[in-house]
Amino acid sequence: MVFHKLVKNSAYYSRYQTKYKRRRSGKTDYYARKRLITQAKNKYNAPKYRLVVRFTNRDIIMQIVTSEISGDKVFCAAYAHELRAYGIEHGLTNWAAAYSTGLLIARRALKKLGLDETFTGVEEPDGEYTLTEAAEEDGEERRPFKCFLDVGLARTSTGARVFGAMKGASDGGILIPHSENRFPGYDMESKELDAETLKKYIYAGHVAEYMETLADDDEERYKSQFQKYLDDDIEADGLEEMYTEAHAAIREDPFKKADGEGPKKSKEEWKAITKKHMKPKSTKAEKEERVKAKIAELRDE
Repeated sequence: MVFHKLVKNSAYYSRYQTKYKRRRSGKTDYYARKRLITQAKNKYNAPKYRLVVRFTNRDIIMQIVTSEISGDKVFCAAYAHELRAYGIEHGLTNWAAAYSTGLLIARRALKKLGLDETFTGVEEPDGEYTLTEAAEEDGEERRPFKCFLDVGLARTSTGARVFGAMKGASDGGILIPHSENRFPGYDMESKELDAETLKKYIYAGHVAEYMETLADDDEERYKSQFQKYLDDDIEADGLEEMYTEAHAAIREDPFKKADGEGPKKSKEEWKAITKKHMKPKSTKAEKEERVKAKIAELRDE
């Protein structure tokens, strides 16, 4: 038996290709990204949009992004913390909040494009599987705004929150090609979607059920886990109404700001705020004095 010794010589290293920085740090799946951003040649440089969904511990970030040689460009963005302006104060990372954030970015993007009245989407979500179709406008067929879901490195398990965000954007009037087999309520054996289960998730019915169960079984844990809900007099039976009102408010004004949130600050205003917290630079004389003081201190020792 012959054993070959692995020799990493100069020829090996001269041919070695370092992977992209974001691949090395485990942030980007370039295999998926390539297929998400590559546009067909016969589309004549038309932008290809991605609906980027990312979850943090306390927020949901959603962006509609297009890629150019100079870099990615964000066309529109929405965040879960913005839902406070629409009456949703708590549970900003759950399935229902993901749906609401998706609805918000869809209505925002369509308003920006002037298509919000042409494509209204699903105004009363019933949990049914629907895709946005072409609409008639002034006797002509108008195709919907199209995006492709970008989940990043998130696991695409059945019932995952990323699909809640996608469902919200789809019901908001954007065309996102997808099937029904990753929504909560989909049965792998019968290959059918239970619309009632999906509707329950849209209106946070699963959270309400958990609240009721916890209140009956462990009152102490219920009070500690849902303390902020209780402080605002939000109970399990009031969640559906809260989300229904929020959906209506989002459709009415997708650019609404929360109370106390003023107009956007200019670049100069942000600079002034930053400088306020910065330590001022020492002059040459002050630096010399500091050095002399240190030398004197060392001599005394």
